[in-house]
Amino acid sequence: MSGKLHHHRGQWSLVCEDDWKTPLTSSLFFVGVLLGSFVSGQLSDRFGRKSILFATMAVQTGFSFLQIFSINWEMFTVLFVIVGMGQISNYVVAFILGTEILGKSVRIIFSTLGVCTFFAVGYMLLPLFAYFIRDWRMLLLALTVPGVLCLPLWWFIPESPRWLISQRRFSEAESIIQKAAKMNNIAAPRVIFDPMELQELKLPGQQKVLILDLFRTRNIATITIMSLLLWMLTSVGYFALSLNAPNLHGDAYLNCFLSALIEVPAYITAWLLLRKLPRRYIIAGVLFLGGGVLLLIQFVPADYNFLSIGLVMLGKFGITSAFSMLYVFTAELYPTPVRNMAVGVTSMASRVGSIIAPYFVYLGAYNRVLPYIVMGSLTVFIGIITLFFPESFGMTLPETLEQMEKVKGFIIKNAHEQPNEELQRVKSRRVQSARASVPMHLGNTTVLTHGCVHQFRSSLNLNVRGFYGGSGLGKNQEIRCRRKKTPKF
Repeated sequence: MSGKLHHHRGQWSLVCEDDWKTPLTSSLFFVGVLLGSFVSGQLSDRFGRKSILFATMAVQTGFSFLQIFSINWEMFTVLFVIVGMGQISNYVVAFILGTEILGKSVRIIFSTLGVCTFFAVGYMLLPLFAYFIRDWRMLLLALTVPGVLCLPLWWFIPESPRWLISQRRFSEAESIIQKAAKMNNIAAPRVIFDPMELQELKLPGQQKVLILDLFRTRNIATITIMSLLLWMLTSVGYFALSLNAPNLHGDAYLNCFLSALIEVPAYITAWLLLRKLPRRYIIAGVLFLGGGVLLLIQFVPADYNFLSIGLVMLGKFGITSAFSMLYVFTAELYPTPVRNMAVGVTSMASRVGSIIAPYFVYLGAYNRVLPYIVMGSLTVFIGIITLFFPESFGMTLPETLEQMEKVKGFIIKNAHEQPNEELQRVKSRRVQSARASVPMHLGNTTVLTHGCVHQFRSSLNLNVRGFYGGSGLGKNQEIRCRRKKTPKF
C-alpha cells in the first residue's frame, strides 16, 4: 500500500500544501477495512464461507483493476476504500473456512504460522513488484493477477461442512466428508448422519449477546478496557512502522522488503512462545523489546543509518510478535457466551489503531525521531498494562462470566458470584453428554447415536490427508462403530 502511494505523489502532486492527502489516503483504506470487518462475518454466516470468500476476492481484484483508470486522487481514494473492504473480508473468511475444515493439529499451525507467514510473503512481494514495475498503473495491473489466478480454486476448495450442518444441509456435508475419506483411502461408514438422529437433532439457537455483556461486572469491564487499549496501541505500532518503512534512510524498496521479511521470524517466535510460556509475560516481554528499542533510536547519531534501521526492524519484530498473539490471548480470557463478541470488538479497536497510524508517520515531517518516541512510549505503556491481565496459559476456558480469572493487582468483587455452583452445572452437563454417547441397538440394526457419530467425526477430524491437510488416518484404516449389547437396568 505504501508502495502505491509513493508512486502517486509525483503524478498528483501530493506534496507541499497537499501532503496531507497521503496519510488520509492510508487512513481511508483502513476505514474500508473497518467496514469490511463489520459485514464479512455476517455475510459468511448467511451465504456460506466459500461463496463469500470468492465474492470478496472478486471485489478486491475488480476494484483494484478499476483503480488503474483513476483520473484524480478523489477517484483513486474512493476505489481504495472498497478495495480495503474486499481485502479484509476475504482474509477473515479464508481464516474461518480454514479453521473449520482442518483438524486440530493442522488448525493450530494454520491459524498461527500458516496465515501470518503467507501474509508476510505477500507483503514481501509488493516491494519486489514495485521495484521492477515503476509505473503505478502497471503495478496495479500486476497486483490483480494473483486474484485472477485464484479463480480455478473454486473447484477444489470445499464448503465448510460445519456451516452446512448449521444450515441443516446434511446431505451436502456428508458428501464432502465421504469425498475426503475416499481421496485418502479411508473406509467411512455407510451412514454418517442417521435419519432418526437428524429428526431429533435440534441445533442450538444463536444466543443473543449484547456488547454491554462485556461490561457486565467490574472484573470483565476492566479486562475489556485493557484489551481495547492493548489491541489499539499494538495496531498503531505495527501499521505505523510498516507505513514508515519507505521513509527510512536508503532504498525505499529494500527497507519495505526488510520490514516484511522481519515478520516471518516474529510469527515463528510467537508460535513457539505460545506453546510453552505464560501469555501475559511473553506478550509484555516482546512489547517491552519493541518499545524499548524504538525509544533508543533518539540517541543514535543521524549518520548511523544502518544502526537506526536495525533498531526499527527489531522494534517491528517485537510488536509483530505481540500482535500475532492477541487473537489467542483474547479468546482464552473470555467465557464462551461472549468470546466471539469479545474478539470482534477488540479487533475493531485494532482497526481504529490502523486508521490513526498514518498520522504517527506524518509526525516525521516535523522531527525525524518524534514518531519513534511516541510509538515507543505507547508500546512500553501497554506492555506494563499487559502485566495486570489474568493468566490464561494452562487454564480451562471459562464457560461463564463468574469463572473468568481476576485482574492482577486489583481487588474487584463481582456481585452474585457463585463459581462453585457454575462448575457443578458444567460437570452435570458433561455427565449427561457422556451418557448420551452410549451406542444403542434396535433389533438387528445398529443406530448411530450422537456420540458414535461424534466419535467418527472426531476420528476423521475433517482432516484427511491430501484433501484438508494434515496426516489424517493411515491407509485403508477403517472406522467402525462397534456393536455392543444393550445394557440392562
